[in-house]
Amino acid sequence: MNKTTKVTTGMKTRSTTDITRRGLLRLGVGAAGLAVLTQMPGFALIEPASAATDAAQRIADHFSKVSTMTGEFVQFGPRGEQTGGKFFIQRPGRLRFNYEPPSGYRVIADGKNVVIDNSKLNTMDMYPLSKTPLKLLLDERIDLSGKRVKSVREENDLTTIQLADRQFFGNSTITLMFDPKSYELRQWTITDPQGKDTTVMIFNVQQGVKIDQNLFVVDYKRNYDLNKPGANRNR
Repeated sequence: MNKTTKVTTGMKTRSTTDITRRGLLRLGVGAAGLAVLTQMPGFALIEPASAATDAAQRIADHFSKVSTMTGEFVQFGPRGEQTGGKFFIQRPGRLRFNYEPPSGYRVIADGKNVVIDNSKLNTMDMYPLSKTPLKLLLDERIDLSGKRVKSVREENDLTTIQLADRQFFGNSTITLMFDPKSYELRQWTITDPQGKDTTVMIFNVQQGVKIDQNLFVVDYKRNYDLNKPGANRNR
């Protein structure tokens, strides 16, 4: 996606570097996939950094009060590819993204781990939730203290927060876009170390709804069977 485009409106334990390079960043759910808007005209940058953090934390505190959320999403990949599906979030720690056909992906977080399950390729990769960008959004309280907030930009219809944290994001950045009045999350972009963007836009969002807990169940036995030594992952 062009970085100046604004769009308004988702087992084997791997290292954090591997997560950033291959898994969650490619799917745009990590924290936990918004164009990087640092060059977009019409935005007002909140300075100094402490003020930016305070403004971001006010939005995060409001967002943290949303215990459950469901809706639909559209994901735009760095090569212009597009897919969509439905998502389910329950704070703390639980998430599910069901990608619509022909994609075979499902992304599930059960509070401890995040699984990327590809039914088409019959693969299943697992990542510790605590080492992914998703932890930041799925915590009971979203903490934006310290140096995580790189910038906060305000426009009449959007507030954009760019985050960086090497512990969770590596050399990548995450940009979140909120409605400035309701503080509702509209979309996010993950920008990888090569400057490639994956953007996720959410819509038809419902908050405070009851969610079937079976949606957040990870099939650990299947993960073991697919990833045990000698297993044929593409059988």
